[in-house]
Amino acid sequence: MIDKEIGEIRRHLRRDRSNMTALFGCYVNDNKEIISEFRQSTGIMPENESDKYFALLRRTLSGTLGKNLIDITFQTSQVADSPEHKLLMGLRESKLEDEELRGELFRKIIDSVVLEGNYLILAGCDSYDVPFKSKDDSTQHDQSEEVYTYILCTICPVKQTKANLHYVPEEKLFHDGAMNQMVSAPALGFLFPAFDNRATNIYNALYYTHDTKASQDELIQALFNTPVPQSAEDQKKTFEALLTTSLGEECSLDVVQTVHDQLCQRIELHKESKVPEPLMISKEDVKEVLTSCGVSQEHLAKFSVDYDEAFGFEADLHPKNIIDNKHFELKTPDVVIKVDPARSDLIETRIIGGVKYILVCADENVEVNGVNIHIEEKETAAV
Repeated sequence: MIDKEIGEIRRHLRRDRSNMTALFGCYVNDNKEIISEFRQSTGIMPENESDKYFALLRRTLSGTLGKNLIDITFQTSQVADSPEHKLLMGLRESKLEDEELRGELFRKIIDSVVLEGNYLILAGCDSYDVPFKSKDDSTQHDQSEEVYTYILCTICPVKQTKANLHYVPEEKLFHDGAMNQMVSAPALGFLFPAFDNRATNIYNALYYTHDTKASQDELIQALFNTPVPQSAEDQKKTFEALLTTSLGEECSLDVVQTVHDQLCQRIELHKESKVPEPLMISKEDVKEVLTSCGVSQEHLAKFSVDYDEAFGFEADLHPKNIIDNKHFELKTPDVVIKVDPARSDLIETRIIGGVKYILVCADENVEVNGVNIHIEEKETAAV
């Protein structure tokens, strides 16, 4: 799925637009025990209450593709005959009304998810009349090409609020209030089937994780039984380690700066072009940048082999998963230097008198602990 398709479904997920007639919930405590299960009709639900439920479901379709929103691809054999795909299809076909299948889904989640404290599993099934779009991208709402029926499931931590003083209008006084169980923003969730090319794709699902450092491998395995994608955080660490080990002594500041700058430029150009498909970076793209830095053929060959071992043969990566385009940082055991990515040219490394230095251009205002300081000529002469 691409951002436009996710946005289209998210905009549809509102009380006055959605065809989701019921919401199903399962409230679980930290001992993996079910406290309660419920089915609530959206038609008789108070407006402010239903708005909050739909807001939780929409949040499950938020975040960055490749980081918070991860494409899950089923193998052809799974779609043909596998218990995990049959379960999802059965839930979709029954619009979640099949109690046995719903219970199986809830139990899979409870047995595999890792969350502190209580949490709510919330699920709904919706049918969306996909409006026709002409070549000029205008939408014909009175014409529908197909009906996209999907299930959306979200897992939300439930946190206990502290008892605080609250105002009682009838008495015109403040009194101690009871503790409440408050539903927080979704931590995890999924949509099935995918909405690819504005059409139903039962070969894919979309998985959501709020914490990009932990994608909950056991949950993905339990729900989809597919290879677990590397989290964005793991991809970044793997790529950093890959440059270090593959390039060896050729992994210089200039090389890392150039890789960072080139990927940042591609991200910016892609944003400006407004191309709907997400930007992906191939192994050859990175090798091209490394070649421009003068990296030797020996180290390029090692990088190529190590890349395939780390990410899979000829795998493409989201550039925002392997670099931080908003930060540029240098670190030693005792010093951390943070630089505006657009001004990484202010940093250089140099060996002076046999000692390695990181030099920072400081022609403009310099502050130390919030105090503007003046750099005298004798200070630079000493270096």
